[in-house]
Amino acid sequence: MNPTWLKYIKKYEGLSLQPYTCPTGHLTIGYGHNLENGISLNVSEQLLQEDIVRAQMDVGENIPWSKKLDEVRQFVLIDMCFNMGIKKLLTFKKMLAALKQGYYDRTSYEMLESYWAVQVGYRARELAEMMKTGEYK
Repeated sequence: MNPTWLKYIKKYEGLSLQPYTCPTGHLTIGYGHNLENGISLNVSEQLLQEDIVRAQMDVGENIPWSKKLDEVRQFVLIDMCFNMGIKKLLTFKKMLAALKQGYYDRTSYEMLESYWAVQVGYRARELAEMMKTGEYK
């Protein structure tokens, strides 16, 4: 890629890390990327990795005792955070209280008793089983 081209397009387009509607009515992000054109597989993989890191950081900062959990149970929290965001995850008070005390059966039960479990179906059942057993499915 020609660096001069990049310089000028960045200058003309400007950078927006949040989606916006451009003057022609298209949903746009970054340096004028029209989201209606989709994204590449490479970009989607990069976004996934960044989102997982963000979820991991959110869980670590907001549920600091979770760092003492085994890898599988940490993953379950990170996956839930990835899926619904940290604010929503923190509303699972009974689940988090049971988890903090090491009551994995109860934690699994609380996961499955949520509206989230209805929304995500199989994912919730699989994660609840991982939470209960401490083993990947």
